[in-house]
Amino acid sequence: MEHGAGEQRRDDLYISGAALRPAMHGDTVLVAVRSDRRGRSARLEGRVVLVVARRWQRLLGVCRTGRSGAYLIPQDPRILYGCRLTDTGGARDGDMVDAVVTQYPGSHHDLEARVEAVLGPASDPRVETEAIIRRLELPREFPPPVLAEAARVPAVVDPAALAMPAAELPPPVTERRPWHDSVAMPERLDLRALPLVTIDGENARDFDDAVAVLAAPNGGMRLLVAIADVAAYVPRGSALDREARARGTSIYFPDRVLPMLPEALANGICSLNPGVDRLVQAVLLDCDPHGEVLGAAFFPAVMRSRARLTYTIVRQIVVDRHPAARREHADLVADLERMAVLAEKLAAKRRRRGAIDLDLPEAEVVLDAAGRPENIVRAERSAAHRLIESFMLAANEAVAHYLTARRIPMPYRIHEPPADEAVRDLARFLEGFGLRLEVREGGVRPLAVQRVLAAVAGRPEERLVHTVVLRSLTQAHYAPANAGHFALAAACYAHFTSPIRRYPDLILHRILAAHLRGDARALAAAAGELGVVCEESSRRERVAMDAEREVIQLKKVQFMEDKVGETYAGFVSSVAAFGLFVELTRYFVDGLVHVATMTDDHYDLVERRHCLVGRRRGRTYRVGDPVTVRVAAVAIERKQIDLVLIEAPRTEEPRQRRRGPRSAARNQRPRRAG
Repeated sequence: MEHGAGEQRRDDLYISGAALRPAMHGDTVLVAVRSDRRGRSARLEGRVVLVVARRWQRLLGVCRTGRSGAYLIPQDPRILYGCRLTDTGGARDGDMVDAVVTQYPGSHHDLEARVEAVLGPASDPRVETEAIIRRLELPREFPPPVLAEAARVPAVVDPAALAMPAAELPPPVTERRPWHDSVAMPERLDLRALPLVTIDGENARDFDDAVAVLAAPNGGMRLLVAIADVAAYVPRGSALDREARARGTSIYFPDRVLPMLPEALANGICSLNPGVDRLVQAVLLDCDPHGEVLGAAFFPAVMRSRARLTYTIVRQIVVDRHPAARREHADLVADLERMAVLAEKLAAKRRRRGAIDLDLPEAEVVLDAAGRPENIVRAERSAAHRLIESFMLAANEAVAHYLTARRIPMPYRIHEPPADEAVRDLARFLEGFGLRLEVREGGVRPLAVQRVLAAVAGRPEERLVHTVVLRSLTQAHYAPANAGHFALAAACYAHFTSPIRRYPDLILHRILAAHLRGDARALAAAAGELGVVCEESSRRERVAMDAEREVIQLKKVQFMEDKVGETYAGFVSSVAAFGLFVELTRYFVDGLVHVATMTDDHYDLVERRHCLVGRRRGRTYRVGDPVTVRVAAVAIERKQIDLVLIEAPRTEEPRQRRRGPRSAARNQRPRRAG
């Protein structure tokens, strides 16, 4: 809620339930402040006198029927009023519905609503996902004009593009060149004879990047990164472009994708499917034997993917050296091994300059045929993932450096240094583990953070340190002005390699293509809207991240529904004033141990040390500590798994001989963190 304009804001107001009506969560309201009889430092109280603007016009929830008729249980627990359904729209008891508010709460009546859409049984896991999509107002179906425009895009590459005279790759660069002297070629090169391959996850359907590593003189290597030329099919200002800009990014859920572009483009003409001709924007980087980039070339091209590889296959070939996989892909083994060598050299170069690699695991949801989660596992991040990551980082950075050197406006991906206060808090926290964060005049350097992460590698507190470091950093976003990328220790950086699923990448493709063909008018048009596009794209990215996290958490809760009462080993993954979050060892799932269930003591949060400490016994729980828990309850509506601690039986320690004036037993104090 927001304060009315007539009251100068001095502090947050406490509004009791009785004084809240007729407002709902999220409404803009006018509040009357009550007299503060308990002194100037006491909490201010108020009451709602007017609702200025309503937040909710629609409500999602479960339809229930009773003796007095049908009513709605809102999905959002912050809706505190009962809601009578004046029209169920054919919904049955237990169905998830989308309802339109027909009457807001008043002094003597509650909410009323009319069902507009029945999504299906609330117990269906896919229906729960659909409810989240609707509640967050995420884009779903493409409007008819967008689909009509997509249908007019040819399904195959225009023969005129293939009839262009083939141009050869520029000769290898053997001495370092400044970025503004990079080769820029407007003509489209024919790369169909080169060994370009795509490497993606098993379930990927849109392939927007292909890679190859070619031999070069004096032990060097040439990295060729080809990215789908989406700009060739999505002109600025078209219906496709306006819709892509509004969406900002594709959103990936375990059971579906909300794409930025229609399927005809995302999985069709723009996708670098194997064995078919595709238009691309290419980046060619000449590297010395140590992985240092000597020179670059940028040009449009046509390519034909030699193979659609997965991370698993590449890992089996390069890391595991699996005989069967190497036999099946014998013609690619040498190329992939050359890629692995260059990828590691590029990564080593980034480490030397201070790039930070926070390797925090993510969840992968395994679904059965009915869409129900049958397992939750840690997503693999193998050498194959890091190979593609290295190549994409190198291409992104190269485009950013080149356009910056040419003073061409572009959407940067910036990551600003952490705030001074966050750095001080982080340094104090690390001191508790004997770790020193070097802070120079002007702030902390990425290399200093990287050294701390290297020092804690393999130690029990490694996960905790990674988590706290991540929380101390700022959030990366898009901006028209360059501020560098702190985590990558990069002077400038941009997103170029995923134009099928990220709108800033598509904008950057247009800018590079306009520069290559010398189109000053197109460059000026792109520059004029950069500020708004960057702000919109950053906002849509945050919405997508929140939605993906919420759906993943929903799937975890659905997975644990039938495991109430079971006991699991785990470890503390985070702490809060209200309890411990514990990650299970068997499944990549975490739940809450509320402090109310920790009855052996009264626990307080020591925020600086990231731990809970008992007042009487001094028992400490901090991130990384092993625990045993029982699943007490699973609440789908709260998307929460409730756990209780199971104390391990205590065994009597053997008596020890006295050492000096005091026995060793008397020296055993309760363990305290830090």
